[in-house]
Amino acid sequence: MQVRSLAALAAVLVAVGGTPAAAQAGVLGSDSAACMGGGGPAIRVNVDGLKDRIGELKLELYPANDADFLKDDRDLIKEGKFFRRVRVPTPATGAISLCIKAPTPGKYALLFTHNRDGKNKFNFWSDGAGFPSNVRLGRARPRLDMATITVPEGVVTTDIHAQYLRGLGGFGPMANGS
Repeated sequence: MQVRSLAALAAVLVAVGGTPAAAQAGVLGSDSAACMGGGGPAIRVNVDGLKDRIGELKLELYPANDADFLKDDRDLIKEGKFFRRVRVPTPATGAISLCIKAPTPGKYALLFTHNRDGKNKFNFWSDGAGFPSNVRLGRARPRLDMATITVPEGVVTTDIHAQYLRGLGGFGPMANGS
């Protein structure tokens, strides 16, 4: 009797989209399981303000120090330092939540990019970027304090507003991002 009840409950959950995978379907990326209940250490990033829905979205996690922030990932790995990247195709519609794992709780530097042209290099003229601080990026190189985030034992959630080149003023949010 108990086996039938569990099977019936599972069938109902699947029919109404109540499986754990369906509940987390809105969290994108290869690390999405780390953002599920009881997961972590990880960062769940809710992204808004996209210029459009083309290309791919990327999260990169760096050590939280000036020497390593935005350093080439090959150099960080060669030096035995932590670096992690998660890429996903830009969804055509809907809210966007991404997940990236951290190796341990602590402070890290987090970068979000919207790679619109499909090349594996940031294109200053077309691609977007953002950090947990959501400070307007302007024309200067981003500072470490703009990107720093503390990751607990579990999952921390942050909102990032995408920014794009906007004329002579440098990078800033789009007026009507998607």
